[in-house]
Amino acid sequence: MSGPQRHGGVLGIDVGGTKVALHAEAPGRPAYDRTFRWPRGAADPADDLTVLAVEVDRLLDRWGPVDAVGVAMPATTDTGGTVTTWPGRPGWAGLDLTGALRRLFPDAATAVADDGDLAALAEARCAGADDVVYLGVGTGIGGGVVLAGRPVPGRSSAEIGHMVVALDGERCDCDRHGCLQSVASGPATLRRAAARRGGEVGFDDLRAGLDGREPWAVAAVEESCRALAAAVVSLGEILDPALAIVGGGFAAGLPGFVPLVAQRARRAGRPGRPAPPVRPAALGGLSSLHGAVELARDLTGTSAPARPVPIA
Repeated sequence: MSGPQRHGGVLGIDVGGTKVALHAEAPGRPAYDRTFRWPRGAADPADDLTVLAVEVDRLLDRWGPVDAVGVAMPATTDTGGTVTTWPGRPGWAGLDLTGALRRLFPDAATAVADDGDLAALAEARCAGADDVVYLGVGTGIGGGVVLAGRPVPGRSSAEIGHMVVALDGERCDCDRHGCLQSVASGPATLRRAAARRGGEVGFDDLRAGLDGREPWAVAAVEESCRALAAAVVSLGEILDPALAIVGGGFAAGLPGFVPLVAQRARRAGRPGRPAPPVRPAALGGLSSLHGAVELARDLTGTSAPARPVPIA
């Protein structure tokens, strides 16, 4: 009896709180790219999954079948693939995501992983490095760890954004004080800049302030970069990675942000144990989507390229 027919197609899905990105690829076929938004209003998982099913049907009809699907998720899931918490779409709590994916893709292998872990995997492969820590700075701070070429998520995921860097710091949305993301995320940096300026500050205002070397902008960003450097140094002491990569839309959008993190991390190293070198993410805002594709490719048993081909 023959096994299921294989077509060589792999699909990566990067799930966000407001939108979802898909990228499918296969030898000899043009890539398929599609981004769509979740329904507005209360996050009802049944409604969301209906929208996802429509998009899956569109993919299969217009592009063709896939052998494996990798999904990057910002939600926390248990070992069985059930969503435990997701602040971005709280209605998903209790959803059997693994089962839902099997129903959507009955003929394909499927796997779900934390979006930070998958971003780390993609960036590590792009850099050609086996041991990497990744920090993604945006609305929050995500991250991941890759050792010996494989993600090391722990029992759920590497919650780098909730590393405590200031015990007497600002309250995080997790209700603890001093988490990295309560100090160095985009919103935290903008709040600090607004307090120093004495008025509202948006991202464009902050960038313009940095260009003009305005003290309120420089000081706000400096504090964020120092906190990120502290996290890099601590991760270096524990994991001794070859490389620390800083990505995310907020970091990528501020010229000089990642070099400042690198400079502060170098200063914080100690004799005989320098901080890992810090580089900007090579894949930009698509790190997690690249990682989802890599996860799908790994499910097929095909060897992944050391440097993923950029997704347009």
